[in-house]
Amino acid sequence: MRFDFTVCLSAALVFVHEHQTHRYADDVTVDLRDTSTYPRLPNERLYLQP
Repeated sequence: MRFDFTVCLSAALVFVHEHQTHRYADDVTVDLRDTSTYPRLPNERLYLQP
């Protein structure tokens, strides 16, 4: 199942780093095109905390 979300750059970097560190089974793709139709990542603010 695919989920598409938009997120600020800072949160995206932390999200991808955490994903790589824990080696989750699913893939993460970063799309730099227009994502205005996507909803915001739930709890995005949690990825802004160090």
